[in-house]
Amino acid sequence: MAPRPTAAFFDLDKTIIAKSSTLAFSKPFQAGGLISRRAVLRSAYAQFVYLVGGADHDQMEKMRQFMSQLCAGWDVATVREIVAETLHHIVDPLVYDEAVSLIEEHRLAGRDVVIVSASGAEVVEPIGEMLGADHVIATQMEIEDDKYTGGIAYYAYAEEKARAIRELAQLRGYDLDDCYAYSDSSTDVPMLEEVGHPFAVNPDRELRKAAAARGWPVLVFTKPVALRSRVPMPPARPTLAALAVGGVVAVGGVVWANVRRRRVEA
Repeated sequence: MAPRPTAAFFDLDKTIIAKSSTLAFSKPFQAGGLISRRAVLRSAYAQFVYLVGGADHDQMEKMRQFMSQLCAGWDVATVREIVAETLHHIVDPLVYDEAVSLIEEHRLAGRDVVIVSASGAEVVEPIGEMLGADHVIATQMEIEDDKYTGGIAYYAYAEEKARAIRELAQLRGYDLDDCYAYSDSSTDVPMLEEVGHPFAVNPDRELRKAAAARGWPVLVFTKPVALRSRVPMPPARPTLAALAVGGVVAVGGVVWANVRRRRVEA
């Protein structure tokens, strides 16, 4: 009998990317006049809290509500097009070299690469494509009349990540006992418990404790690099307005379990 397929599941923020993808666009967002200086400072503070010690459930919930409401009223097609054109200008220097190497190793071993993130699908999917991910599980904004309402249609967070992984595993036939998972956050313990090979990456305090109690390996990623130095990327067309609108989606932090095969260029 042929062996069942396997996958490596990666959280995004502080696992693949050195910052929160949800907050990375606050300054360009302000530059376009779309948020106030006060909102930028609040985003910067949230980024600091997140980077230093991680954010607990209540902090993440407050941040999610604040960020998602900023997106209300924006045209969906415009936002997606602009994000696709400009995203790598913000994300490119923030990708961990160690994470890119891990992704390459898993692909060479024949495993699917799946990014599982509570950030918005409009941001996570292009990042996944840049990295050569096979699937993306991410949050999705609520949409009415082709505009974002500021609400959330699906939130890929905590237990929901684990449920989405089980659903994808059933669909693709993965042997979860032989799969891998990587995350920095204690909120992703349910996701890590789904696989036979869990790893804590740059773990927050609570995840470090959980990893020690369960005997999970701990990895430390320290070398952010330009993604273009590791992965061929198309040229971008940056504009101030485009960067600002890209921030709308990034700070929205809203997702859904959207499974998409990577596009193959001719």
